[in-house]
Amino acid sequence: MHEHERRIREDLAACYRLIADYRWTDLTSTHISARLPEEDGQEVFLINHLGYHFEEITASSLLKVRIDGSLIGAPEGAQINPAGFVIHSAVHAARAEVGCVLHTHTRAGMAVSAMACGLLPLNQHALRFYKRLGYHDYEGVALDMDERSRLVANLGAHEAMILRNHGLLSVGRTVADAFNAMFYLEKSCQAQVDTLAAGGELVIPSEEVCEKTARQYDLYPDIGERDWRGLIRKLDRQQPDYRN
Repeated sequence: MHEHERRIREDLAACYRLIADYRWTDLTSTHISARLPEEDGQEVFLINHLGYHFEEITASSLLKVRIDGSLIGAPEGAQINPAGFVIHSAVHAARAEVGCVLHTHTRAGMAVSAMACGLLPLNQHALRFYKRLGYHDYEGVALDMDERSRLVANLGAHEAMILRNHGLLSVGRTVADAFNAMFYLEKSCQAQVDTLAAGGELVIPSEEVCEKTARQYDLYPDIGERDWRGLIRKLDRQQPDYRN
């Protein structure tokens, strides 16, 4: 295995373990993917083996899949989540700069996805996504290939999207970037659910302040990588087998 692929496999396996640690899993039903270099002129990405819980994922258990859905070097009986393929292949085919796509069905994410208001600018974390968040209407379980064009159109150039009545999605140049975007989108959703449940009058910053804050986040493009290094050190202490 090329060293570049090994490194991506280890980062993606680490991401699965972290999602499990933060209790963002939906048993075996959600998915994270990472782009690999093209093979035979086709886009190729890694994704989880359907049926594995996230805390079981290792670097070697990840499956390599072409953009046409065919698996490369997979063990007999290996399967990927069909909805996962539709969503992830859509983004990888449309956004060449995206190295990782992360999708969750968390309690807070699903709650906000069902709110007509979407994500509100209620706190500093949420302001990272001010006017920088896609929304995709629910069309049923993502099994129809023709949904892919609408999904990527709604994502646009954003780093994150709310899938209405469904969950959350983030993307990044690296696994670290996609995880960082999801961490703060999820935290923003949790805070919104708590704030609305508490009742009382809401205080919302002015549009000028909201936009200023969103632009300030652009000044820290390496925040994902910085935080990721600490998360990897934690995993290496507690769950080093993710690298297997």
